[in-house]
Amino acid sequence: MLLSDFDYDLPEELIAQTPMEPRNASRLMVLNPREHTIRHEHFYDLGKFLEPGDTLIFNDTRVMPARLIGHRANTGGKVEIFLLRRLDAAQWEVLAKPGKKAQKGNIIEFGEELSCEITGHTDFGGRIVNFRFQGVFEEILDRLGETPLPPYIHEKLEDRERYQTVYNREEGSAAAPTAGLHFTKEQMAELEGAGFHLGFVTLHVGLGTFRPVSVEKIEDHVMHKEYYSISDETAKLIRDTKSAGHRVVAVGTTSIRTLESAAGGKGEISGCSGWTDIFIYPGYEFKIVDAIVTNFHLPKSTLIMLISAFGGREFILEAYRQAVEERYRFFSFGDAMLVYPKQPEAEREAELKELAALHRQAT
Repeated sequence: MLLSDFDYDLPEELIAQTPMEPRNASRLMVLNPREHTIRHEHFYDLGKFLEPGDTLIFNDTRVMPARLIGHRANTGGKVEIFLLRRLDAAQWEVLAKPGKKAQKGNIIEFGEELSCEITGHTDFGGRIVNFRFQGVFEEILDRLGETPLPPYIHEKLEDRERYQTVYNREEGSAAAPTAGLHFTKEQMAELEGAGFHLGFVTLHVGLGTFRPVSVEKIEDHVMHKEYYSISDETAKLIRDTKSAGHRVVAVGTTSIRTLESAAGGKGEISGCSGWTDIFIYPGYEFKIVDAIVTNFHLPKSTLIMLISAFGGREFILEAYRQAVEERYRFFSFGDAMLVYPKQPEAEREAELKELAALHRQAT
């Protein structure tokens, strides 16, 4: 498939610059590819479109204050360091801007208590740095670091907790799992009280979120590895949900990638952890996920490819066109979608053969 197959026109004014208040007041587009229906609702009504016994799976990662602004020790030139993932106690993989001021051997200072040395380059254009600090690194980072926002958000965020989910627990992400930003603690309690199950996994969002697809043939794209973890408790909840005939609803693409990375087969999953570079695009057969809560994603992104694999490319792009016409809010602080799965190809082929046979009998 071609990268251009996942493009769409988006007016810049539809890119949400500030979060909705309250969180669950955003709009919700409900997509049913099998019935080819698109409904326009609100996020606080999400439970109306699920069934008691269904399980929602959330990514409980927490965004690090990953952006550090420093200066080169020898010239004073400004350098921005963006933390991606920790390699050991003091060594990190980072992005550096401008890259020409962050060459091997350069020292970047962020204040008296923190500096780093550029020790290497990565295959993806990043840097390896070794931090030098006095005290506890996490405490220093909390004081000096800034919560990173995507480059398409230009408004200042007054409360940096608004770029965190209300259920975050495990710090380590370079970006928020934004589909989860819609949930309030009250709505989660209401869902649980109404008979829905809530489960949690962890995937620390890394470089793959920021790296655009640069190849025209999407099969040639390589994802960056990200750390994920699923507890035995969550894996059992998923298996029990499946065996009872209910659905597993993934909240966000990071939850999808976690569940599908850990799947041993159709409906099979166990507690585990590791690194995943799974790339899901049309043609992929989902093993765990039965429905998806997600945001609207950037054109030509791996995220819109993933959602197209689940709901069907043409139908998803049609929904995006309607979202533009209906003036939905896009991207991280934007509105949401609930997507049911498209009909599996084997099932569709069997249905077409049955219809053809009935037609022959009728004639």
